[in-house]
Amino acid sequence: MTNRPLPVPDETSAPYWAACAEHVLKLPRCSSCGEFTLPPDVTCPHCQSPEPDFTFEPVSGRGKVRTWTVIRHSFLSGFEVPFLLVDVELDDQPHIRMVGRLVDGPETPLRIGDRVAVAFEDLSSDIAVPAFTLAGAS
Repeated sequence: MTNRPLPVPDETSAPYWAACAEHVLKLPRCSSCGEFTLPPDVTCPHCQSPEPDFTFEPVSGRGKVRTWTVIRHSFLSGFEVPFLLVDVELDDQPHIRMVGRLVDGPETPLRIGDRVAVAFEDLSSDIAVPAFTLAGAS
């Protein structure tokens, strides 16, 4: 598939990566305050609960572009340059910002507020990472 660096799930992030492998975006939600967060941590960044007991719930993965950059030089092997990274504010979780590759390509014309939807890049037979694709006019 690819020789890009692969994520290494740990006990806290394993449910996130398992869902990504199935091309489903599931975000961690604190069982104490009900807020989504990314990435999951040992405490909830919203209510500071030391036992957030995160559940991983599916979200739409739709959002809008906040900003972007074109990467022309990679310091890690396995990345074909150039590629375009977008910073996305999710519609249903506006305090969550995700950064991912825009699979439409590095020459794609963009504007702040352009609509995107989550897509997934398969890095191996059991690992996929979230990316984004344009989803229509803003």
